[in-house]
Parts: sequence; C-alpha cells; structure tokens
Amino acid sequence: MKCPYCNNLEDKVIDSRISKDGGTIRRRRECLSCQKRFTTHERIEDTLPSIIKKDNRREPYDRRKILEGLKKACQKRNISIETLEVITDKIEKQILERGMKEIKSSEVGEKIMDELQELDAVAYVRFASVYRSFTDITDFEKAVKTVLKEKD
Repeated sequence: MKCPYCNNLEDKVIDSRISKDGGTIRRRRECLSCQKRFTTHERIEDTLPSIIKKDNRREPYDRRKILEGLKKACQKRNISIETLEVITDKIEKQILERGMKEIKSSEVGEKIMDELQELDAVAYVRFASVYRSFTDITDFEKAVKTVLKEKD
C-alpha cells in the first residue's frame, strides 16, 4: 500500500476490523518510512455490470459516480457521508442481486431517486432536476408535487 504522505510502498498493519455488514475490512496502517498512520478500506471486488448510457455507449460500473451524485444532491443538507455510503451500498447490492451483465443508466438513476425521495425532499428535487434535465419552472413544480403527494 502506498503511503499517502511520502509515497513509500512499505507499511505495517496496526489494526484490522470487519465492518458491521461484513462487506469491508478497515485497516489502520503505519508507514515504515515516515511513521505516519493512515486508514484503508478493503472490499471484495464483485463482477459488476456495464452501464448502458442514454446514447447506448457502455462503460464500466463506477461506484464513485453514484456517491458523487448523492453528494451533489445533498450539498448543504444535514446528511452525513456515512448515510450516503449506506445508500450507495444498498443500490450496489440491488444491482449485484440482479445478476445481469449490463444495466441501463436510467435504472440506476431511478434507484437513486427512490432513495433520495425517502431521505430528503430537497435533495430529491435537486437530483431530479439534473437527471431529468428540467428545462423550466413547471418541471420543478411537478417534482415538488410528487414529493408532497408522497408525504400525504
């Protein structure tokens, strides 16, 4: 593992802990060169499907894209990064359980919107505005009405 401080490749593991869900291992490491400590998270690499984009391009699944989209939607909202990581894990698990080699980006987007709608109305509308390419205020109005209808 490369040290994030001095780029040395030699380190020792000080502590290892399995996450609550058993899907990742948290390792506390110490660089043998600069003696600074850092944390790594290891996860089993599953065979994830390719994502079929709107223009029919295929690209490899990228967990970071889901997490970054959630972060942008939840900016300046009182939502922890841990909550967003749990949502990302949930969506990834749903994708894996389907056992498909390819999945449409629209299906992934809908899963994200479902999760955001339960989590935070403002984040949901923010994400929907980009995902559905809102062009005017009536699009926002429809999204807000959807959120209000779900609350009732």
